[in-house]
Amino acid sequence: MKILSYLLVYRRFLLIVLTPLLLLPLPLIIKTKEAECAYTLFVVAIFWLTEALPLAVSALLPAFMFPLFGIMESKQVASAYFKDFHLLLIGVICLATSIEKWDFHKRVALRMVMLVGVNPAWLTLGFMVSCAFLSMWLSNTSAAAMVMPIVEAVAQQITRAEAEADALEMSCSNGSINPALELDENIECESSDWKEKEKQVNAPKHTVHSCIARKLSGSSGTSLNPIFVLNDEPFLYINWWRKSKEDKYSGIFKVMCLCVAYSATIGGLTTITGTSTNLIFAEHFNTRYPGCQCINFGSWFILSIPITVIILLLSWVWLQWLFLGFDFKNMFKCGKKKTAREEASAQVVQEEYKKLGPISYPEIVTLVLFILMTLLWFTREPGFIPGWSSLFPEYKGYATDSTTALVIGILFFIIPAKTLPRNSNGQNTVLGYTPLITWKEFQSCMPWEIAILVGGGFALADGCEVSKLSEWVASKLSPLGSLPLWLIILISCLIVTTVTEVASNPATITIFLPILSPLAEAIHVNPLFILIPATLCTSLAFLLPVANPANAIVFSYGHLTVMDMVKAGLGINIIGVAVVMLAIMTWIVPIFDLYTYPSW
Repeated sequence: MKILSYLLVYRRFLLIVLTPLLLLPLPLIIKTKEAECAYTLFVVAIFWLTEALPLAVSALLPAFMFPLFGIMESKQVASAYFKDFHLLLIGVICLATSIEKWDFHKRVALRMVMLVGVNPAWLTLGFMVSCAFLSMWLSNTSAAAMVMPIVEAVAQQITRAEAEADALEMSCSNGSINPALELDENIECESSDWKEKEKQVNAPKHTVHSCIARKLSGSSGTSLNPIFVLNDEPFLYINWWRKSKEDKYSGIFKVMCLCVAYSATIGGLTTITGTSTNLIFAEHFNTRYPGCQCINFGSWFILSIPITVIILLLSWVWLQWLFLGFDFKNMFKCGKKKTAREEASAQVVQEEYKKLGPISYPEIVTLVLFILMTLLWFTREPGFIPGWSSLFPEYKGYATDSTTALVIGILFFIIPAKTLPRNSNGQNTVLGYTPLITWKEFQSCMPWEIAILVGGGFALADGCEVSKLSEWVASKLSPLGSLPLWLIILISCLIVTTVTEVASNPATITIFLPILSPLAEAIHVNPLFILIPATLCTSLAFLLPVANPANAIVFSYGHLTVMDMVKAGLGINIIGVAVVMLAIMTWIVPIFDLYTYPSW
């Protein structure tokens, strides 16, 4: 047992040491560049999947392994660690830093919830929409971390109001027993005198039970169903009723927590910059197929927005049905009086919004720059009309989405955070100059681990090309061409969806892109046919708290069990894969002319 305990404590160290040693026969026996590159790929992939080393540290291994094996020069490998993707990431993080610093995200989230209303089902949908919208432009983790405190406050207030209403129901009023406990509306206590009833309530337990027993039996109390009385203990129906109320409160917390975790992930699917997996795919595809230039912000948004909307709505229905039930009649009933729960929800949201005060100057500037960045992304190469990039015909392809992101991002370091206040004489008062964001604030938000991880993935992809490992893989995968195309896509989606539950999303997509690209080429299928659904499914990590950071943040609030997340996440995983398959076989096809094998 002592040895096992030592092995358990040092399991990561043993994995780090044994993995390279056990795989060492591969390059020693098969002395080819393909085998040496495969050895590097396996070592890095195992470290990524097990997280024996930090992801960024594992990503640095190709930087010294490729030069030692003679696959690539050190200068070549180093150039792979900083690409166009990193410039785009820097610009986006500048925007995210300003949004977080000036609390603009809270204003957006609360305003959306206020627009939707305070009906519990619609309130949940409001939180999902606001969180999904934020995660389109911020990281999924940031979106969940921003919205979750607001959701927690609203849920706490709902349960407090519900508890007060339930306490009133439990009390006796107007000379009758609490109607919530009546099994028949005609059941009443024998005495019509309120004081007599009060004496019965305060009497010993057997006296109260005999009164209830008489009412249930309809006789003098000689026969009583043993379900209701056990060893002269309190009426068991009361315990059941209380438990049902506790379950309802628990269900409210569970639905609201899960809606934040899942909508943060679902919203990230919508834009190229919404999640790191989309960015990794875009950079890999544009690097491997430079002649295409069809994957940009606008084209990705057009293909993914229907997917996001459908998955979001179906997830909302699934969570409501799973934990609270789905009452269409009450949801769509107009003009009804608000319940205690709805009043409490509205009060919390309005109080939180009032705390923000009127919109400030930095928030206005951040909003303007955000809209400007989005418009420039959409209008660079919209496809159906010439974009602003056509103004520079001699430099076609020079400007990318990262160009726009950097221009707007740098403005955050230039524009002052405060206007000049006026004194009593109407003259401007000179204050110290402070930009909208500072470098320290940017550094605190910049995900350097993701930046290095992506660089390591690009280095591995380049090594596979140079060593011709990708060609070897393609030749071995060519027999799969005999399978139906939809089955190949489905298999790849299910594989990445399974792996991403236990490995990080960026690591998963970085591992599979160099494998799936040669597969598409080997079976003479447009690579986008396989790469787009695989990329989208990589983000479908809903089953476990450790599957992605958004899940972990929500789980840390203590309202969920692992089984709650597994039960809910399994359904949303199935929904996600089904919607992605529907999309890739229908509306995505004409966008990229997928049934034509491209010349690039």
